[in-house]
Amino acid sequence: MRKEIDLLENYPKAKRNLEERLASKSDADRLIARKFGREFFDGDRKHGYGGFNYMPRFWQPVIPKFKEYWNLTKDSSLLDVGCAKGFMLHDLTSLIPGINVRGVDISEYAIDNAIDSMKPYTEVANAIQLPFPDDSFDVVISINTIHNLDREECGKALQEIERVSKGKSFITVDAYRNEEEKERMYAWNLTAKTIMSVDEWIKFFKEVNYNGDYFWFTP
Repeated sequence: MRKEIDLLENYPKAKRNLEERLASKSDADRLIARKFGREFFDGDRKHGYGGFNYMPRFWQPVIPKFKEYWNLTKDSSLLDVGCAKGFMLHDLTSLIPGINVRGVDISEYAIDNAIDSMKPYTEVANAIQLPFPDDSFDVVISINTIHNLDREECGKALQEIERVSKGKSFITVDAYRNEEEKERMYAWNLTAKTIMSVDEWIKFFKEVNYNGDYFWFTP
């Protein structure tokens, strides 16, 4: 059953200069970012991360909650849809040695530059057509990824997450609760093509039969 839950509550909150970023984003910047290449991960800050490097302080505080919530053990399996360079998967396998993990990302650059420990377990793939059989994973997660697709493809991605999971999944998506958050979200956004209100997302989940857990990203 779908449930709103913040499984990332221990992820460090960045101290962002929102006004500066809101003023600096252009349509040209968004076109570059949506290629999800070097410019997005390791190029100029206005095109994305401005340097996407492994830092244990980000995911290590989060993994224990994943472990507890899903009762993860060395016998569990987990897929990360939109795994980027595999940093989260690296920390997960460090905490739970032996766990079966896989990661997919649409970015060839990210997969080519994945952290060494995860290179054998990550591959290029589109979320709308995951290269795995039905019921392949105990848990499937997708953090700030599927909203980068248009609405129709976003629905297909959610259905693919349902298909390859054994019933447990978690996603986060760009969302807003009021007009102020909506205005900031659209100005802040670099890559998302599907941005909806919280209520619209919940309705959408029902329409496409997504039954996993979820939470929201707002700037």
